[in-house]
Amino acid sequence: MAAKSSPPKLDRLRIRADFLRAARGIRQSRGALTLETCPTPEDAAQPDVLRVGFTASRKVGNAVARNRAKRRLRAAAAALLPLYGRPGHDYVLVARTQTLTRPFSALQEDLKAALAAAHKRLEPRADA
Repeated sequence: MAAKSSPPKLDRLRIRADFLRAARGIRQSRGALTLETCPTPEDAAQPDVLRVGFTASRKVGNAVARNRAKRRLRAAAAALLPLYGRPGHDYVLVARTQTLTRPFSALQEDLKAALAAAHKRLEPRADA
């Protein structure tokens, strides 16, 4: 009997260099968020772990609005990244002004579409 694979564990990005590395990677904007992703560096990689970070600039609003936007992104990521994220990758979710007013189900659909598009770009091309 094969062991049941558990969903990957989420770890938080906290170091600025990790956010900058993700910003140089693949970027996908969908609806109310922007997703930046890159492979986790070898020295920080752990099996069955994906790392995630959240950011909101002052364009989103005051501190209360930015914190609310990041809370919404954290909730969406907690629900979807264990299902659709890939271990060994870093993900940064960037809040946009629409993050505050978009219905939560639509926000989740935005994240799911951004993940699918980013993963498609990560895969090696067959014709190359």
